Amino acid sequence: MSAPDFWDDQEKAQTIVSELQRLKASVEPVRRMLAAGEDLQVLMEFAEEDSDSEAELQAAVADLQKQVDAVELQALLSSPEDACSAYVQIQAGEGGTDSADWALMLMRMYVRWAERHGFSVEEIDLSEGEEAGIRNATLLIKGDYVYGYLRGETGNHRLIRISPFDSAGRRHTAFAAVDVTPELDDRFEVEINWDRDVREDTYRAGGAGGQHVNKTDSAVRLTHVSGVVVQCQNERSQHKNRATARKMLQARLYQIELEKRDAELAARRGDKSRIGFGGSTIRNYVLHPDQYVKDSRTGTKVGNPQTVLDGDIDIFLESWLRWQLAESTRES
Repeated sequence: MSAPDFWDDQEKAQTIVSELQRLKASVEPVRRMLAAGEDLQVLMEFAEEDSDSEAELQAAVADLQKQVDAVELQALLSSPEDACSAYVQIQAGEGGTDSADWALMLMRMYVRWAERHGFSVEEIDLSEGEEAGIRNATLLIKGDYVYGYLRGETGNHRLIRISPFDSAGRRHTAFAAVDVTPELDDRFEVEINWDRDVREDTYRAGGAGGQHVNKTDSAVRLTHVSGVVVQCQNERSQHKNRATARKMLQARLYQIELEKRDAELAARRGDKSRIGFGGSTIRNYVLHPDQYVKDSRTGTKVGNPQTVLDGDIDIFLESWLRWQLAESTRES
């Protein structure tokens, strides 16, 4: 980085800077933890001679435990793609207008989560519902280890509540599916024959975006021979939408290859094909008659759904990572 020509290639330089930040994020917590361990040794010696030092020792132990937990959690994000930003796709399922509204609530939840952590959010694609909410949306959440933390969110999410769209005030169940894929950089190679294996369609973008966006065929949809479909309409330029759609397609195909090597993830994606009754649900959000959110895999339960819907989902993300580690250890 100290080379005089380092910034001549801006894109390459930024990749190296990002890599340095990720390495520091891995190394510095361990260094701080080791230093805290040495300080603890000194406090233990003081406590043996002076009982008044015991309270300070207990506080230091508690602080070190928090550091150990954080480093342990970071160690769970060991795959190369875990450090990437992530595409988060949300699709309404069974439940009519309620499911479209539920999909919008989930999108808001992930946006709020990103804001809590200082990550940036870019809307790649959005299709609004007929009466309310959205039918589907794709977000790009940019930041270090976003994919590593969010990859456990892939699956069906179920909402149970009194429907605001039912004049009789009855309880309804709505479903929405979430799919998380990594935003790949130059470190990852995905071979695609763009001429032979991919069909490109252009269409007029919908929703907000100005006169130019809505009056020209700037939106791009790519369909791979495997059946994978991605689309992008957030930019005014068809060229930029095409470039983004290609990155999304590469990410989806890369993730599928990962899942082929992981029987559990492959089975989970198969269960997600039905977004409604009869499909596998990873998390239930219950607003009536009880109030709680419970993860079906880990058993993690929170008694205040509103805080979760406001983006406070770290407890679910972290418990899934630890649960996955326990499952892999049990299988081995």
